[in-house]
Amino acid sequence: MAGTSADSAPPAVPAVRAGRVPRRRGTELALLVVAVLLSVYGYCDVGLARNGTVPPGAAGYGAGLGVLALLAHLAVRFRAPYADPLLLPIAVLLNGLGLVLIYRLDLETPNDEAAPAQLIWSTVGVALFTLAVLFLRDHRLLQRYAYLSVVTALILMLVPIFFPAVNGARIWIRIGGFSIQPGEFAKILLAVFFASYLAANRTALAYTGRTIWRFKRLQLPTGRVLGPIVAIWLLSVGVLVLERDLGTSLLFFGLFVILLYVATGRIGWIAVGLLLAAFGAYTVGSLEPHVHSRVEDWLHPFASIDAGQGPNQLAQSLFAFAAGGMLGTGLGLGHSILIGFAAKSDFILATAGEELGLAGLCAIFLLYALLVERGFRAGLALRDPFGRLLAIGLASIVALQVFVIAGGVMGLIPLTGMAMPFLAQGGSSVVTNWIIVALLIRVSDSARSQPVPEDTA
Repeated sequence: MAGTSADSAPPAVPAVRAGRVPRRRGTELALLVVAVLLSVYGYCDVGLARNGTVPPGAAGYGAGLGVLALLAHLAVRFRAPYADPLLLPIAVLLNGLGLVLIYRLDLETPNDEAAPAQLIWSTVGVALFTLAVLFLRDHRLLQRYAYLSVVTALILMLVPIFFPAVNGARIWIRIGGFSIQPGEFAKILLAVFFASYLAANRTALAYTGRTIWRFKRLQLPTGRVLGPIVAIWLLSVGVLVLERDLGTSLLFFGLFVILLYVATGRIGWIAVGLLLAAFGAYTVGSLEPHVHSRVEDWLHPFASIDAGQGPNQLAQSLFAFAAGGMLGTGLGLGHSILIGFAAKSDFILATAGEELGLAGLCAIFLLYALLVERGFRAGLALRDPFGRLLAIGLASIVALQVFVIAGGVMGLIPLTGMAMPFLAQGGSSVVTNWIIVALLIRVSDSARSQPVPEDTA
């Protein structure tokens, strides 16, 4: 009969496979071994280049980094078994390379050794990473604390105003020999708030409001919906302008615009964001002396040489990149220490460029690109809007930092004074970046543990 014919049977419906994607924890462990070995090799290479012998602390350095990587791996294996296998090895390799570069610069400044302190801060970062992976079982729990997050973030940004400025910016809390940069932690809290608020109001932001003139694609949401988040963003930027920390201000503004675009799908927000950024940069660069001096250095990097005062930091950075060429001078054989006090923080990328060359720089940028791409991938795979926006926001923080810092030390944009993620000296920075990786691990575990549809015949 026609009703029983095979040709008239309904099409097959995709079934849901009982299993999930492969866990790939063995792959992660193998990559961690490679990351630790590469870091130890770089450490030994610096000692051989400088003194002709392997540094006496090479075994301890390798053992310490290996133990930290193993502890982080065990936490992921038992609490986030489906997490992306690339996130943790990339973080370990970048952190290990940063320790190598800081140790290499320490050899030029025996009275100012930063590598031991950086290793301690890295240990704190991995400890917080482990705690976050173990005890944060579901990233959606963070959504409950959205307003607490934004209040805490604003307090963290306000406190440094009452402490003395350091190198022209009020972004540090210094008590005795201890110092911390609260703004580093504030960026994670603001990412949680932006993700939560935009996830709850994405429909109203995208489809309600008034059309601007005759351009249907430029539609402003109602003030009731957009007002609170714009007010909080303006307040955070105002605090940062008072602190004269325009790098972090640019980071927060970029995060705000990216998440707003992802939440609404309206490309007009990108255009509005670029216009506001250009206007703000021109205004602050013209009126604020500290920022204006950085703009002048960017426009005329060799002016101090012409004036007979010798090269400034930016000029020395450009010389370091030029000296590195394609393959670099070799670890330990460069002269980027001539940049001055910021060689271990703001300008550490110049050391990598001089001693590892363009090839080494491309490898470092590729690691950052993979870290950001895996964060985006995890966010796009999630079904809940909050998790999607949180993952994209956290990955965007890393991407924006790399762009702002690399652009500044290469003379593409004015200097901002931020720290290169994982590479540069800075306890607050390395701890914050480990927390970001922990949250991306948690989000990617949720995304990859979702049932996978499978076509059945």
